[in-house]
Amino acid sequence: MNVPALFGENVFNEKVQREMLPKEVFKALRKSIEEGTTLDTGIAGTVATAMKDWAISKGATHYTHWFQPLTGLTAEKHDSFIEPLGDGVIMQLSGKALIVGESDASSFPSGGSRATSAARGYTAWDPTSPAFVKEGSLYIPTVFVSYTGETLDKKAPLLKSMEALDREAKRILKLFGIQAKRVETSVGPEQEYFIITKEMYEKRKDLILTGRTLFGAPSSRGQELEDHYFGNLKPRIAEFMHDLDETLWSYGILAKTKHNEVAPAQHEIVPVFTVTNIAVDTNQLCMELMKKVAAKHGLVCLLHEKPFEGINGSGKHNNWSLGTESGLNMLNPTDEPENNPLFMLVLAAICHAVDTYQGILRASAASAANDHRLCANEAPPAIISVYLGDQLGALVDAIVKGKNYVPVKAVPGSIGVPSSPIFPKDATDRNRTSPFAFTNNKFEFRMLGSSMSVADPNIVLNTIVAQAFSEIADDLEKVPADKLAEAIRQKTADELRAHYRIIFNCDGYSAEWEEEAMRRGLLNNKNTATAVMEFNKPESIDVFVKQGIFTEQEVRARTQIRLENYVKVLNIEVSTMIDMARQEIYPAVADYITELCSTVAAKKAVCADIPCRAETDLIQRLATLNDAMMQAVKDLEACKRAYSKMPPEKAALYVAHETIPVMNRVRAAADEMETLTAKEYWPMPDYEDILFSVK
Repeated sequence: MNVPALFGENVFNEKVQREMLPKEVFKALRKSIEEGTTLDTGIAGTVATAMKDWAISKGATHYTHWFQPLTGLTAEKHDSFIEPLGDGVIMQLSGKALIVGESDASSFPSGGSRATSAARGYTAWDPTSPAFVKEGSLYIPTVFVSYTGETLDKKAPLLKSMEALDREAKRILKLFGIQAKRVETSVGPEQEYFIITKEMYEKRKDLILTGRTLFGAPSSRGQELEDHYFGNLKPRIAEFMHDLDETLWSYGILAKTKHNEVAPAQHEIVPVFTVTNIAVDTNQLCMELMKKVAAKHGLVCLLHEKPFEGINGSGKHNNWSLGTESGLNMLNPTDEPENNPLFMLVLAAICHAVDTYQGILRASAASAANDHRLCANEAPPAIISVYLGDQLGALVDAIVKGKNYVPVKAVPGSIGVPSSPIFPKDATDRNRTSPFAFTNNKFEFRMLGSSMSVADPNIVLNTIVAQAFSEIADDLEKVPADKLAEAIRQKTADELRAHYRIIFNCDGYSAEWEEEAMRRGLLNNKNTATAVMEFNKPESIDVFVKQGIFTEQEVRARTQIRLENYVKVLNIEVSTMIDMARQEIYPAVADYITELCSTVAAKKAVCADIPCRAETDLIQRLATLNDAMMQAVKDLEACKRAYSKMPPEKAALYVAHETIPVMNRVRAAADEMETLTAKEYWPMPDYEDILFSVK
């Protein structure tokens, strides 16, 4: 396989643009993409024709404006290229059709900002993200806005946040005499997922309707042997991954690493870093393609954060970095960070941003599904903190506490065997329990759930760091040139002292840290219902408005959408749980009890003195549990009636604090009955069947 030839073959990338566009049009398009300048719409017709011709050569007959509404998924409406010409047709894509499309803005989540009767919305071309051909259509990445100007997607605010960070980061660089044309954030989202067989999936109503198992006793074997992580790939998994790699590469997706993850049936794929909005687009496409490629192999890809209770769930680590078009990485500490004032000022600004806006950073990773992971000793806690490691931690301690700084340098590594090569060691260890950890030349935001769009955390990260840069630049730009170096050093120290509480370099899973975080005054919003309300705080609204990302109405609308989604997701789970308990589990257990009673009766018919203690004890236990489950089901139905009449904020809190505990009661009774019921009577595949079904 010729991977360089395969890579990007389905993408209208720079190479194709250079070949198919007139020289001046190509230059104008690339200038807009690379420097963020306004696109000359006069070239749109030429670009559209070239796109259409290229797409047709790839077998396309339709085009679609591909956008990311507030569902968290992608959306598309396909139009053919055909236009009437006499008695026949021609294939055509106009410049106008490339630049703008129309969609029903009232049929997507709007948080009340759009009435059902106010339908008009526009999709507008994002030229910075390349078009591609998939399944007979030309996909044109776009933003989505309403007729009255509200952003109704994740792409538009992401692009705005990138512009804000570019603007404010240039001000910081200028303090050091550095002129940059463009400062961009780059992201590499690590994607975890589960693979199971289609046969097992189709026998589980809960997996089909909710993406996770609402019932399931632990398997006799889980992840306790620690043998799955980085283990040999099973043949079907290896075939799937090989096919997935080829598919992703053909769409220009920089799939780099693949391996087994910690839990049985769990895996991970990691891409190379790329510009943030492209990373968001390609991750959305990656999640779609993972499911489609799995289906080709008779498999199902589960992206839910916690499809199986009792084993690790799936996250999506958001590796975030910041650099210029010339290759300057503003998060590169170099070998001597103590002598790198630009890096130290940027580091201080990020600590400022994360501390000041910890609430909305946590909220950016909040969802009903992700609540199962956070605080569960498999993912970072719900408390935001910054991990700096030994080297930077010691340096910051020296600055904040006035200690003598002893530089921590990387030393060569060796296992002590003469034939083994000397290998380079980093200056510090990693910390998997930290939600926001510095890792050499980037920060890794580890809270994000596997099914979520990476747009949300990056909108927040870009916005809050831009605001921190802005405030710092406002102060330092007033300083005379001859005093600037000392002012930068002092400002760095002041910021680190002011936000020292957010730095934590130890075990984030420990109970002691939760107590310590409370003493420090850090937030600990453990569920989505409380977490997302941070967006509506005045200071949160203010930072989005100041940086030009959202209006106040847009912030409040998105908060309402998140709360509504939380309640809707839990309502689907509640309804599914009730149905499965009533229609599947209760009858199955009742049948088994009947069989046991028949066994007891048959024994007694032979001889009244035959021991039946095992059967009678089991009958008693199962009958008690089945009754307990059905009583909990009735209580769950009462919960459903209650929250269905409440407004979103109140309903979300009720679901989090009242409904979920009742769901846990239903499950506890059912899961214990699963361990006591003969396998042939249990109405669905168990965890052992599902997790070890792929050979």
